[in-house]
Amino acid sequence: MQFALEVVVLPVTDVDRAKQFYADRLGFRLDVDHAAEGYRVVHLTPPGSGCSILFGTGVTDAAPGSVRGLHLVVTDISEAVVFLRERGVTVDGPFHDDTGPFHHAGAAHRVDGVHPARASYGSFAAFEDPDGNAWFLQEVTQRHPGR
Repeated sequence: MQFALEVVVLPVTDVDRAKQFYADRLGFRLDVDHAAEGYRVVHLTPPGSGCSILFGTGVTDAAPGSVRGLHLVVTDISEAVVFLRERGVTVDGPFHDDTGPFHHAGAAHRVDGVHPARASYGSFAAFEDPDGNAWFLQEVTQRHPGR
């Protein structure tokens, strides 16, 4: 049995504002924008990703801005930070964690700059969408076997 994570639902307050942020500022591909009476779904995919995001009206009862810890994997964290900042996105980082290859919740244990050995899975940056849904960029340059 195989399971593929293909869609993450994001709670947002303003569908058009979220669509503009993800499509125009971040460069996610617009796959679907469908509206029916009392319902709208917008589906976008990050470049190179097998997993998409979905938001709209009538698609979730989660509080807008309540999603935390989504990770976008990049091959060059510094380049990704520049890309986002050039598009007006406020980005915290790059940073690494002083205890190992992941990061703590919040800003505890964050050290400014990329991982000193530039270890795969070791460098991060953080940003939020207009509603406060929290994302991380994570630099992965070498995958573990089986990925």
